Amino acid sequence: MSAFSRFTPLVSSLPSTIPFVGPEAIERQRGRSVKARIGANENGFGPAPSVLKAMSEAATGVWKYNDPENFDLKQALARHLGTAPENLAIGEGIDGLLGQIVRMVIEPGLPVVTSLGGYPTFNFHVAGHGGRLVTVPYVDDREDLDGLLAAVRQEDAPLVYFANPDNPMGSWWDADSVVAFAKALPETCLLVLDEAYGETAPAGTIPSIASLIDMPNVVRTRTFSKAYGLAGARVGYVISTPGTAQAFDKIRNHFGMNRIGTAAALAALADRDYLTEVLENIAASRDRIAGIALKNGLQPLPSATNFVAIDCGRDAVFARAIVDRLMEDHGVFIRMPGVAPLNRCIRISTGPEADMALLEEALPKVIEAIGNRQ
Repeated sequence: MSAFSRFTPLVSSLPSTIPFVGPEAIERQRGRSVKARIGANENGFGPAPSVLKAMSEAATGVWKYNDPENFDLKQALARHLGTAPENLAIGEGIDGLLGQIVRMVIEPGLPVVTSLGGYPTFNFHVAGHGGRLVTVPYVDDREDLDGLLAAVRQEDAPLVYFANPDNPMGSWWDADSVVAFAKALPETCLLVLDEAYGETAPAGTIPSIASLIDMPNVVRTRTFSKAYGLAGARVGYVISTPGTAQAFDKIRNHFGMNRIGTAAALAALADRDYLTEVLENIAASRDRIAGIALKNGLQPLPSATNFVAIDCGRDAVFARAIVDRLMEDHGVFIRMPGVAPLNRCIRISTGPEADMALLEEALPKVIEAIGNRQ
């Protein structure tokens, strides 16, 4: 069946694609159930019991639209962050906010700077709005701040994306370096500072709110998907100056947030004891993954996130074989970076001990099987 003939030339020129193939699609394609879901950087420890209770109670009112101004959540976040509600914009996860940011800044043909191998959903939105990606290779498995700055200046780019901590490598820069990078950018370039993994980062990684709050060309994106265990609820937010934050009201879906997800986010912010507990679980699971990797002759990279990138010591073919065989033979779902030289690695998300035990049992069998086939 042919497509509708009156799509815009831009839409007609784009491939139909999904930045990440989900584990559900992999199950359908392979006819194999996922037994350990440790590939999507979700929080397998789940949300707090208090959050689940709040979601259950909110479900009785789901017949009502959510508050289009997101007033209560903005107020709670402002108290949590030590800023004003006017400095915040709320959206359906960071992915939705990234699409809005690109829409606000990019017209067809304009250059957008990012790291080669960085978060692909951002690239998806750039392509969807006709932007031209300019990519800068990683250096020592870390995003190259000097290289990003040079590319922005060379291209006179109006938009640059930088994640700290980074996905897919789990690496990070210290807060002072991040602030210096932001201040070195031309005022005409908007910085998307993606802090999705901010809660799991070591002290001194995330700049203070005050250090960047007066810069209208900086938007900091954060989420409830990782540390708070609410990936399926789709709740994210932006921190910036009032003028920049309020610009989202011109284009956002004002009824895009759902009542149950909003209730979950409010309860999650209130339950600080559980956040402390789950961050300890994530740190312990990172150590567990690193230990499993070392036992199998693989090299775990330092991580500031809820996953560990593991250098397999060879090439992308070997890394891909590990990813495929873990899923095909054992139902262990993991992922890997998409471009060289990062794709010599695999990436494993933290999770409960049952998932770690399956990984520990399956990985040596997979490596042995791959070796026997060569």
